[in-house]
Amino acid sequence: MFSKIKEITSRIRFWQTADRIGPDMPITYWMLYFKSSMKRLCQKKFKYFADDAEFRPGAYATGCSKISIGKRVIVRPLSIIESDTSSDGAEIIIEDDVLLAPGIHIYTNNHQFMNESLPIIEQGYYDVQKVILKKGCWIGANSIILPGVIIGQNSVIGAGSIVTRSIPDFAVAVGSPARVIKKIKSGTRTENVKNDYQN
Repeated sequence: MFSKIKEITSRIRFWQTADRIGPDMPITYWMLYFKSSMKRLCQKKFKYFADDAEFRPGAYATGCSKISIGKRVIVRPLSIIESDTSSDGAEIIIEDDVLLAPGIHIYTNNHQFMNESLPIIEQGYYDVQKVILKKGCWIGANSIILPGVIIGQNSVIGAGSIVTRSIPDFAVAVGSPARVIKKIKSGTRTENVKNDYQN
């Protein structure tokens, strides 16, 4: 009986103090359903969380203290934002006016898999790398942003894309891995991009 009480107490303490927000944190998760408590929780947990940002129920974040979320950004259900809580962990910066569809995944680290004689779970991780979503970009539903990627200002990532390398400003990128297919030009319709953007 004592061990059960100890386990429950330990779990409650974890829920209260862990550097994460999500459905597996029941003591704080309910707060996401009300704007005032959502804002209070997020401004406490995240490195930066703008007054008019939102983090909706059904979304999940770890390493919140390394994540910044800018003005008018809404993190929608089924999205996962994973940073690294270690002292040398990399940041995730989501700048102002970034449009995020549901189901987006963002990661700052990745498993190593160089040793054929070891299970991947025992091989550790590559070095963590910062991820930046620059002002005004749009990330389509169910896209995955991998470590070290910078998404350019006002760029578009097509739904379901896997972004393995940085995308320049004012570009449209789609696919797995994502490739730039168009440039966005002021005052004109998007146009097909020249071959040098597809390399």
